Order: sequence, then C-alpha cells, then structure tokens
Amino acid sequence: MKQRVLFLCIGNSCRSQMAEGFARVYGHDVIDVVSAGLSPAMLVDMNTKAVMGERGISLEDQFPKPLEQALKPAPNLLINMSGSSVPHFASEIPSETWRVRDPVGEAQGVHREVRDQVENLVMNLILRLRQRKTSGPAESRPATAKRIKLGRMI
Repeated sequence: MKQRVLFLCIGNSCRSQMAEGFARVYGHDVIDVVSAGLSPAMLVDMNTKAVMGERGISLEDQFPKPLEQALKPAPNLLINMSGSSVPHFASEIPSETWRVRDPVGEAQGVHREVRDQVENLVMNLILRLRQRKTSGPAESRPATAKRIKLGRMI
C-alpha cells in the first residue's frame, strides 16, 4: 500500500516542488505524493524548474498549493521543510523535519545544491518506505518516532 506523503515548505515554489518531483519519479511504487506551502507563491520558481530539468524531471504540471488543500485526503506523513512549525490543524499528522536551505531569490547554483540535498533526502525516504513494505506486518516492525529531524542547513 502506498503511503501518502506531503512535502511542505513556505511558498511551495522550490524545495517541496523538488521533493514532489523526485518522489513521483523515483518512488511511484511506494509514495502517493503531494506538496504544499504555508504561504503559496504564484508559480513554481523558474530556477527550480531548470535545475530539475537537468535531472530529466519536469515540473511543468506542478503548481503551488495551500496546505489546507493538500491535507485532503490526509497524508500518512508530513515532511516539513519550511523552517516553521506546522500549523495546529496539521500537528497530529506524523511528521519529519528536513533542514533544507530556501533557495528563493538565489542563483541557479544554490538551486542545484538544494536540489541535490532534496534528492538525497527523498531517496532515503523511499528506501525506508520500501524496507517497511517488505519487512512484513506492522506488528513486527519497530515503532518509529512521531517527529524526527533530518538534513542540514547549507
């Protein structure tokens, strides 16, 4: 069964869009993915589209969405890259915090660094989800912490 994963950042124009793109391509077998922003931008950042295109991943069909819209249906996991607390109405969703620099307004080289970090974090998430899928019934798996922090600030 696929896990519904919500990637959250501030504007849903860079980091969470990158994560959504990687998850769609690399984790389609284990992830039903959506992304959102605490304060959604009007468009996906052009530098973000360009650097993802360098990896062969198109974000042309993706667009910024508010968190409230992305919560229906409710996700199994919320990945918070915003650097802010998750709003109270989403605080009961199991979550992880990924510390990823916000590249908005930065040069394309910064977008590449962020892309590479997000790709690594998403791949690790996909591997964890695949391991859970193949490890047998939930009763035999160790419980995971509700909130964990991954990544580093660049």
